[in-house]
Amino acid sequence: MVEPSTSFSPEAASRVARVVARLKKEGGADGFVPFDQFMEVALYDRDAGFYARERTPLGSSGDFYTAPHVHPLFGRTLAERVRTVRRALGRGRPFRVVEVGPGDGTLAETVLAALGRAPEGVEGMEYLLVERSPSMRQVALERVEAAGHASGIPVRLADSVAADGPFEGVVLANELLDALPARRLEWTGSEWRELGIRVEGEAVVAASAPLRTPVPGPELPTPGEPETVLEVSPEAEGWVREVGDHLARGLAILIDYGMEQSELLVGHRSGTLAAVRSHRTVDDPYAEPGDSDLSMFVNFSRVRAAARRAGLEEIMYCSQSEALGAWGFPALFEAEVRAAGTGEAEVRLRLAAKNLLFGFDRFRVLELSPPNGATELRSAT
Repeated sequence: MVEPSTSFSPEAASRVARVVARLKKEGGADGFVPFDQFMEVALYDRDAGFYARERTPLGSSGDFYTAPHVHPLFGRTLAERVRTVRRALGRGRPFRVVEVGPGDGTLAETVLAALGRAPEGVEGMEYLLVERSPSMRQVALERVEAAGHASGIPVRLADSVAADGPFEGVVLANELLDALPARRLEWTGSEWRELGIRVEGEAVVAASAPLRTPVPGPELPTPGEPETVLEVSPEAEGWVREVGDHLARGLAILIDYGMEQSELLVGHRSGTLAAVRSHRTVDDPYAEPGDSDLSMFVNFSRVRAAARRAGLEEIMYCSQSEALGAWGFPALFEAEVRAAGTGEAEVRLRLAAKNLLFGFDRFRVLELSPPNGATELRSAT
């Protein structure tokens, strides 16, 4: 059992109270707030949401870490993939890297440094950071600006993938989709119901209600067992369509933990909702909203279907370890080993590499490309 958090400060208590007050206003006539609406407020409310806090949730001193924090090898390997895409599209053309959800800028910093050392140069390249949290936008930009200057690649903020119209290049999204608001649905044996919350006094409690609106996209399945929970994110699927509308040539690289829908229905009948604070699982994901991260496994069946509807072609769909291997991780790792300098440094490097290859076993990589240039990118994998 996870012990209660001891870091519930007066600032956190005030923030949670503001989130609860907002949720009271969001409830309909019966007080019901669908889960995706609850998640939107708890994570992204500009005044009190989890990602509105001044301190970063990332890294050893935060709430969780991602692959870029394990070792720069992750970002350097992604940079190699970006280079292959640029070569396939043709150097000398405008080439934009758009990172969506850059967090504290760790991945961008590493990718920019690696691209800046590439022998073919960086002419025509630019790097955009798309981050919806105002506090995280500033953290990322401050961290990345120096790396952009050193690499010779201009760095700037953007509001969305679509902000500047169609472009050629690469869209990077590492652990983005799992944090986008999702609907939680429960099968009764004869129909789907909407899961969400109600505020009772000052407490947020789980609740359900009739399905409020049809779920866009593929038809919902018919599970074999009552009380089966399915999580779907129309927002994530809509974001994929946005990429399809604006990536004229190039590649979108989506990295996240998740499964196919059939696997989720069989292996996770109660759903995959998780709340994390200070690297520890929170027992009740509805308690203290705004003070813990909320996420769910990505339903890759629906994301891939959205990509097909958007006219995007799959270049790769595999585990993170397989993708890293295809992008050049082994050669980069061996070079790092030769440069380690000491036995202790080599041991740390090998442990980090093992974590990247085997510690993210539920992570999948989905590469998507517009039909224009897809053949060249397949041959460049």
